[in-house]
Amino acid sequence: MADPGRAGVWRWLDVWVPLLVVGLDQATKAVVRATLPLHESVTIIPGLLAFTHIRNTGAAFGMFNNADFPYKTAIISLVAVAGLVGVGLYSAGLPRHQILARAGLALVLGGAAGNLIDRFTEGSVVDFVDVYWRSYHFWAFNVADSAITIGVALMLLDMLVGSRVSKAV
Repeated sequence: MADPGRAGVWRWLDVWVPLLVVGLDQATKAVVRATLPLHESVTIIPGLLAFTHIRNTGAAFGMFNNADFPYKTAIISLVAVAGLVGVGLYSAGLPRHQILARAGLALVLGGAAGNLIDRFTEGSVVDFVDVYWRSYHFWAFNVADSAITIGVALMLLDMLVGSRVSKAV
């Protein structure tokens, strides 16, 4: 019989974490769209961090951003939907005791859904976190991208030490 206390944890991971990520992602993007003109920047930490309103019409890390081909937005969105469905199906099949993997997948699902909402509603993804050092800039990203990155890191951690963590939980 399932432990009722753990059912609440699973519900958080499976439902609430992705919804929280989507909500936070969409809220921050709405603020950026409303307050920061496209390609404008606001310095947050001089020499390191700025908020810069950018639109990514490509895929992850700006891949295909400069490429122009028929139905680009539809094709990228279709690939994203397929990936989202695949991650969701994989997550549904994970044993409940794999907390790290489930948390990672919840973050990935929320992040992917947040960026997918942008693709469907805007035709591009709003990116705004601009990390740089002198003239070197990392790819601009957003809350959804951060959730995906942290989620993947948690899944990798689960693969490395997951069996020890699962036994302790």
